[in-house]
Amino acid sequence: MKKGTRYSPEYRERAVRMLFEQQDQHSSQWAAINSIAAKVGCTPETLRKWVKQAEIDQGKRDGLTSADRDRLKELERENRELKQANEILRKASAFFAQAELDRRPKK
Repeated sequence: MKKGTRYSPEYRERAVRMLFEQQDQHSSQWAAINSIAAKVGCTPETLRKWVKQAEIDQGKRDGLTSADRDRLKELERENRELKQANEILRKASAFFAQAELDRRPKK
C-alpha cells in the first residue's frame, strides 16, 4: 500500500513554480532543484519528480498526465471490481446448475 502524501498540492505547486522562476539563475536544472529543495524543505529527488510531472502535465515532456494517470487508476479499479463480480456470478451459476441437476424429478 502507498502511504499518504506528506506535502499538499499547493505546496508542490509553489515549489515547482519557484523552480521554474529561478531555473535560469543556476547552471543546470539539477543545481536549481538542489537549491530550491533546500529552501522549501523537501529532498531534491522529490522536487525532481514533481517538476517532471509538471512538465508532463504542461506538455513539455512525454508521459502520462496526472489526469490520465488518475483515469487509468479509476479504470483499473473498475476492471478489478468487474472481474470479481463476474467470478461471483460464474460460481453462483455453476452452483445453481448443479443444484438443478441434483434435484429429484417430480413423479
